Order: sequence, then C-alpha cells, then structure tokens
Amino acid sequence: MHVSSTAVTEQAAGYRWYMLTLATLTFTFVMGIPTMSLPVLFEEIAQELGLTLVQVGWIWGIGAVLGIVVGLIGGPISDRLGPRRALTGACLLMGLMGAARGLAWDFTSLAATMFLLGFAQSTIPLNIHKTCGIWFPGPRLGTANGVVSVGIALGFMLGSLLAATLFSPWLGGWRNVFFLYGGVALLFSLLWWFSQEKVTDADTTYSNQPLALQSTLRQVVSLPAVWQLSLATLGVTACIGGFLGYLPLYLRDLGWPEATADSTLASFHAASMIGTIPLALFSDRLGTRKPVLMVAALLVTVGVGLVAVVQGALIWPAVLLAGVVRDGYMAITMTTMMEVKGVGTRYAGTATGVLMAVMGVGAVLAPPVGNSLATISLSAPFVFWAGLALLGFVGYWFVRE
Repeated sequence: MHVSSTAVTEQAAGYRWYMLTLATLTFTFVMGIPTMSLPVLFEEIAQELGLTLVQVGWIWGIGAVLGIVVGLIGGPISDRLGPRRALTGACLLMGLMGAARGLAWDFTSLAATMFLLGFAQSTIPLNIHKTCGIWFPGPRLGTANGVVSVGIALGFMLGSLLAATLFSPWLGGWRNVFFLYGGVALLFSLLWWFSQEKVTDADTTYSNQPLALQSTLRQVVSLPAVWQLSLATLGVTACIGGFLGYLPLYLRDLGWPEATADSTLASFHAASMIGTIPLALFSDRLGTRKPVLMVAALLVTVGVGLVAVVQGALIWPAVLLAGVVRDGYMAITMTTMMEVKGVGTRYAGTATGVLMAVMGVGAVLAPPVGNSLATISLSAPFVFWAGLALLGFVGYWFVRE
C-alpha cells in the first residue's frame, strides 16, 4: 500500500514529540532525581560510613574523572552509533552502578561506584541534546534543549526536596533509595531500546552513516570556538557543581533544620525550572547566544558570592539569583556548541563530548578544593566558587559565535 510523503512527514512530526518527552523524562528520573538526592543524603551517608567533609567533596566530584575520558571518546562513539543505542547503554549502566551505591561499606567502595557511574552521567546529557538536534533542527533547537533542561531541573528539585525527608524514611534508609533509582533507570533503558533511531522527514541534517572516530575528533578539536566556549563554561559549571554539593551541609552547620536546608537547595532548582524556557526562547529570538551566556555567568557569580556574606533569610534570594539561570544556561550552552560552524548535528556528540570533558576537570577538582577551605571559614568555599564563575564570565569575552 502506498503511503504519501505527507503522511510520513506527519507521522515523524508526531513521533518527535514522543522523543522529546522521553528525553525530558530521562533527564528527570535517570539524571536529575538521583544526582541531586546525593547532597541531601550526604549527612546520613557520612555518619554511617565515617566520611570527612573533604571525602564528601571527592565523592561528589569523582564521577567526572571518567566523564573526562567519556567526553573525548564517548562523543565520537555516540556520533557513530547514534543516540538511541548510546542512551540504552547509558541508562543500563546508570541503573546498575546507581543501585550499587547502596552496597557501599566505606569511602573507597562508594567512590568506586561513583567513579563508574560517571560514564553514564556524562554520556546521557550529550546524547539527550544530540537527540534534540536530530528531531528539532534549526530555529527550534534552542527551545527543545530548553524543554529537556526543564526536565532535569524538575528532577534536581524533586531529588533535593524529597530524598532525605521523604524517600529515605519511607524506604528505610539511603541504600534503598539508590536501589529504587537503579530500577527506574533500567526501565528507561528499555524505552530507549525500543525507540526509533531518527526522524524520517527531510528537515534534519542527521545522517546514520558511520563516522571514523579519529577523523571526527580531529574535525571538532580543530575548531577554536569549541575550546573558547568549553573553557568559559568550565568556570561557571565548576562553581555550580561545588556550590550544590556543599550548600545543604553548610546550612545544617549553621543550625538550619534539615527540611529547611533541603528546601533551600530545592528552591535553587525550582527557580532554574521556571527560568529555563523563557531564557531559551529569549536567546532564540535574540538571534545571538553570547550576551545571554554572559548575563547568566554574572548572575551565578553574584548569587554564589552573596551566599558567602549574607545571613539568615537573605540566603534564600541569593540562592534563587544563582539558580534562576542554571539549566537555561546549560541549554543555551549546548545549543551554542551545536551551532558552531563545522559542528552541526553531524558532530554534535563529539563537540558536546569535548565540552563535557573540559567541564569534568572543574567538576572533579572544585568540590574537594572548595570544601577544604571550610577549615578557614564555613563561607570561604563560596568565595572560591564565585571566583571560578567570574573567570567564566571573563572567558566569554573571547568566545566567537
């Protein structure tokens, strides 16, 4: 039976919304909730395993070590295999290693599972954004990246708000929380396995032809704009990563009730969730990404810096100021990278992989280095992290769109 090209196009147009929904929910339930549950569970975990504050910092950042390697190798591999298979494997590993955290008995065993988990945590974002590039090419890309970023912001908010105050008491401790998250990730692995590989209408530049890994990486790393954008992003994301891992512990050390400290962290992600779509739409309509990225970097710098100097209820607006641009900033960053001349959807996995590899350096070092400064003053880590974001802001002056 003959099927018209119009019918095929309409079918593909409808299926792209399923793919966007699947990508968004993957960010929520596989990345967002499990990731941001960890900071609010750190106190419970540290007491049982006997961890120091610096060890907590290493646990928070160690997954990015493997992420650096994944960024350089996994990006070209995802360009070769396609995001469907890459996300199937990443969600599978996220389920297995995520659940394995519940079996940890000391710092070394927990660090080992977090290290291996870094593979999945780095693979998922670059393939989610590549999926957006495949199904929503052209002027719709920024908005699509914004939608999936709302998904991860929602997950971050729910994880930080519910993990310690609801999930852990309900399930009988932090170990069972990780077991539950692992099972959810395995379910999403199946959903990706049975999804379609690519859109079938003609408005996409994606190709399923295999790419040579060496030539793909060589093509991307030869582009100066890729490095300019990656280094600027490094400072901002290192600041945010260190800040989020330490904030609940800092507030509890100040004497804040556990639920209030966790709610403050959740408010960061709630503000981010609200601000993501408007920021993405604004950057699409503005037609240029660099000014938006610079403003976002400045707001993060000021917000995190204010947390170091304000007291009491004034901490809330400082946290909201830093948070309102967080996930919108990441959505625009990923979009900007895919729009670099010479990248496009064809090399999106490799380019975002390089970006995440560079970001991984900051993600590894910023938490333990910042946490170690708490011996000087409880607020000293925030000054350090705000300085990193300021360096990122300055770095954007050298970015050429």
